[in-house]
Amino acid sequence: MISTTRYWFYIALIVLVYIIGMFATLFENDSAQFAVMAMRMVQENDFLSLFKGPEEYLDKPHMHYWLAAISYKIFGIHDWAYRIPGILSTFLGAYSCYGLGKLLYNKDVGRFASLIFMTAQTMVLANIDVRTDAVLTGFTIFSIWQLAAYIENGTLKSIAFGAFGAGMAFSTKGQIALVVIGISILCHLTYTRKWQRLLNWKLLVAILVFGLTITPMLYAYYHQFDLHPEKVIRGKDNRSGIFFIFWEQSFERMSGEGVGKNSSDFFFFFHTFLWVFLPWTVLALIGYWTKIKAFWEAKFAYRPNLEFLTVGGISILFLLISFAQFKLPHYMNILMPLYAILSAAFLYLLHQQEKLKMAKVILGIQYFILGLVVVFTLLISFLVFKLENWYNYLFLFIALAMTVYFVWKKETVYAKIVTVAIFSAVVLNGYMNAQFYPKLLEYQGGSNMAEQVKKHQIPVDNIYKINGEMHTWALDFYDQNPVDIISVSDLKNLDDVWVYVTDDELKQLNENGIDWDDQIIVDQFRITRLQIKFLNPNTREDKLNKMHLVHLN
Repeated sequence: MISTTRYWFYIALIVLVYIIGMFATLFENDSAQFAVMAMRMVQENDFLSLFKGPEEYLDKPHMHYWLAAISYKIFGIHDWAYRIPGILSTFLGAYSCYGLGKLLYNKDVGRFASLIFMTAQTMVLANIDVRTDAVLTGFTIFSIWQLAAYIENGTLKSIAFGAFGAGMAFSTKGQIALVVIGISILCHLTYTRKWQRLLNWKLLVAILVFGLTITPMLYAYYHQFDLHPEKVIRGKDNRSGIFFIFWEQSFERMSGEGVGKNSSDFFFFFHTFLWVFLPWTVLALIGYWTKIKAFWEAKFAYRPNLEFLTVGGISILFLLISFAQFKLPHYMNILMPLYAILSAAFLYLLHQQEKLKMAKVILGIQYFILGLVVVFTLLISFLVFKLENWYNYLFLFIALAMTVYFVWKKETVYAKIVTVAIFSAVVLNGYMNAQFYPKLLEYQGGSNMAEQVKKHQIPVDNIYKINGEMHTWALDFYDQNPVDIISVSDLKNLDDVWVYVTDDELKQLNENGIDWDDQIIVDQFRITRLQIKFLNPNTREDKLNKMHLVHLN
């Protein structure tokens, strides 16, 4: 449907978008927080303990932080170095989508799946606002691909790689990885009826490989928590890290215990999916319905041209996570590879069965999405964050001109669906990474204050804050030194120190008779919670807070 040259051209464009995003300032809270946690490992030479500020961290396992720490060791402590493991894991995920798509269908489906996966909106976001999900998703789909290959081919290499991928994914975010891998593979086994693959000595090799892969993470948990029953974590003592990761973690997420409840909306992930899988959402929804219909008509009898791994895995897992009491949009990232393969298979089916009428409808929707992207880009460029330099205008012109050229170019309807969707994703996220996020991050107080600290050559170990609940992750990271917490009463006994405070805390210092002789002020806005009034330049000032760095005399 598309040539090899065109395929690699699209890959190059997408990789360019990812590379541009590598150099953006880290986002608060999670991305900067996790970067600081990995930074502390390197600075303190302690790779067994996880700390979130002053508190011991018993939530997510160690692998994401270890990979970031290794990147720091190689390249130095930089925001772009922190993002490297996530981006490489996403590339692994794209290659695994290609491999699994080719295994279940053919090479064309594999190619489409890799393109769809890398351009899904949530995956691009996951590589600029980097949390644990990029690493988790990459190794999870790698494991599913290799284990499915073992079921089909019975090779020792495949089951060993599958077990290694499962171990890496489990060591990144815990039980959810095994649930996704297990349900997907179980769906494949159930439909293909190749249960004999489980009655094989190679399964013992897989168990051994998995055990060896997760051993470092288990030892780290044992060292930090099991050896210290006196530690109180979230109001409880006698916490076992090993018991937590094998049993408690997912139940806490499902029930909201320990982490809190933020949504009881059963349909949260459905309306979230409508945007996280853009620009491929409509293709995925129609593809899912078509696949369900095909199984219903076949009465779920085995057909060589059908596969149940993707649609079965999506159906069961989507239902399962919808019951969770704690929900966030990026929790869906781990399902994106399955959606990518399902969507790619449906697109190929349209081409194979020459369903021209349906393809034209989908193409029309893709043109509409592209139109919205162009309008959004122009509005942001000329109204919200106005372009300031000639090269910004040149970049925008080249992007739009290239889009017009390829969209206008004659090709089949099926190939055109891919072209229009790819350019929707590339234009939107290329612009966001190159222009929107850098301008937006000018209103993130912590990172901006770190620039002032460097400019004024303020000693970073001389900076304090008086509120332990106010996280300062961006300031911590760019100063490469976590800000110490101090009480107001202890400040009275110090001089020649700097205090990082909010507007209200500044008043508190004044009320307690603490004077300062120098003051640096920066704007502050919670950039991950955008509001219309903030985006409107005429009302933006009303939504801004201030952060202060004051020098006590």
